[in-house]
Amino acid sequence: MKIDLSLLRRYEEVTEYYAKSWRDIRPWGILRAVRSHDAVFCWFASWHSLLPVLFARLWGKPSIVVTGGYDVANEPDIGYGSQCGGLRQWVARAVIRHASLLVANSEAACREVVQNGHARPEKVRLVYHGIAPFTTAGPRVRGDQVLTVGDVSRGNLWRKGLLPYVRAARFLPNYRFLVAGEYRDNAIEVLRAEAPPNVEFLGRVSDDQLASLFLTSKVYVQASRHEGFGMSLAEAMLGECIPVVTKVGALPEVVGETGVYIENQAPEEIAKGIKLALELGEDRRKLARIRVQEMFSLEQRELGLLATVEGLVQEYPNGFVDGSSRLGLTARSITSAVRTQKGRRGRSAG
Repeated sequence: MKIDLSLLRRYEEVTEYYAKSWRDIRPWGILRAVRSHDAVFCWFASWHSLLPVLFARLWGKPSIVVTGGYDVANEPDIGYGSQCGGLRQWVARAVIRHASLLVANSEAACREVVQNGHARPEKVRLVYHGIAPFTTAGPRVRGDQVLTVGDVSRGNLWRKGLLPYVRAARFLPNYRFLVAGEYRDNAIEVLRAEAPPNVEFLGRVSDDQLASLFLTSKVYVQASRHEGFGMSLAEAMLGECIPVVTKVGALPEVVGETGVYIENQAPEEIAKGIKLALELGEDRRKLARIRVQEMFSLEQRELGLLATVEGLVQEYPNGFVDGSSRLGLTARSITSAVRTQKGRRGRSAG
């Protein structure tokens, strides 16, 4: 979200709308903001984007929703995804139905938003995420260490495969297994109870620390059950880690032929995949980096988002001042809105 916000701010004046929970929703404030802006841009189809999208439709303003994660997932066996049913499914599908355009971050996400979210295929645009290059400089020595990244939560024990990853460390006692991610609940106690001595839990790390981990680890593991893209995976590949992943969601799109695929989340299977990755040469590491640089650059993300906005200009020519595109943005954790129709900076919706 922050990357998209930064890219769009290069071309438009932006108002951010911050809604951390449904209690932060202010309907009249949102309505006033939508009326005073040219369009709405939301990250994810959920409760925080429902009113902005509905108000945009009410006032004849275009809306764009970036989708392709929890909002369109349907994994009932692990309790993951709005499309498992209930009120969350209704809200997500309402947002998807009423949005002018939907941006998906992978082909897998495109399929899910159509199949699970019941979106019309012609409304969906594929724009891959953009991965920012590392700013950390200096020589790096890769240690005998394996890395995975993800919030440490009950849901991610299986959704991101944290628990089988920790269990896999028993089969490779001479390698350090690192887990980087903020502790969200008591899942850390579950992992510590299962962890052999060669597992280290780092907790939340800074961006620079994370970049250093990518640049000094030999293998990155993403043994997930569902992934709409895999940002940490792509960042690890940019740092020339050899990826070991399951064949789910967008992971094969991100990895291509640069890594090792495992059939399931069994700890033995993960350990086997890591061993195969460790046997691959330096050329494979470089291929992983080149793939990310060529397919998931910030430039392609920027061009894709701009093309989406330009498409709205053609569809809603009367909704923009002098035919130019001025966008309003809204999201769960961070929202923005751009220049108003009168050319002034848009005001906050909160």
